[in-house]
Amino acid sequence: MLDELVQNLVDVKQSFAKNYSGNAHIQEIIPSSVSEKFSMSSQHLQYLHDFALKNPIYFNHYEEDIDGTMCTVYEGDINEYWLNSIKHGSSCQPFYPTWIMSAHVMTSIAKELGYAELVDIGSGDGRIAFCGNVLGLNSHSIEIDDVLVELQKIICNSTNQNFHPICHDALEFDYSSLNLKKPIFFIGGLAQMGGDVLATSIIDRINSIENLRKDTGIVFAGTNTKRQLSGNLENGGWSSLIEKHDLKVIDTVSLPTIWTFDQDVETPYIYTEFK
Repeated sequence: MLDELVQNLVDVKQSFAKNYSGNAHIQEIIPSSVSEKFSMSSQHLQYLHDFALKNPIYFNHYEEDIDGTMCTVYEGDINEYWLNSIKHGSSCQPFYPTWIMSAHVMTSIAKELGYAELVDIGSGDGRIAFCGNVLGLNSHSIEIDDVLVELQKIICNSTNQNFHPICHDALEFDYSSLNLKKPIFFIGGLAQMGGDVLATSIIDRINSIENLRKDTGIVFAGTNTKRQLSGNLENGGWSSLIEKHDLKVIDTVSLPTIWTFDQDVETPYIYTEFK
């Protein structure tokens, strides 16, 4: 069922991107209601709309029929947050989020894989941790930028969804304090933009916690853009790190993100576990 939802989301995104005539800095869509194409919990779908409606980065929304699916288009501006997020020396990527619907799909896959907790590293406005919390995962959101963490707290309070925002450098955070049992980590940042350094640090810390490695999953955000890959074309640029740290790929899903809005390819998310 998730495979069909992913394909339908990509199809609607591609049609929307080709015909979008607005001039907002960022834009994304969420189906207005549950349908055959978008079969999911109506309550969960409402939570996704709540996230957008109560998130200050979005300043406008309207409904539009896209290839027979009535969707709500959300327009926003992240310039203020983007500029603030690049001031941190150990930040691996400026704030540039995935789509809310994509975050829902990613966390749904994590739940289907049997993970009980979600740790979002470099979490931006917390949308992945938010979706994990909606699905019943015990979510933790680690973000180095204090302005983004304050944004997350606003969203937590206004949506009544506590995904535990933590303002901390993920390279130095003590993950044993979370008492994790079967977690999945989402790593923010492309491998080519310092994400490999971040991921290596997280893996080292996972290995330092007794018995955690065997029950832990890690999801990497990749890219299909050859210019960014610089010759490393496998697993969205993460193949060297995956091999080095004895990980195996268990799933890959390509989903719309704000940074691929004007591209005909989506962003690959690579799910791995330790061998």
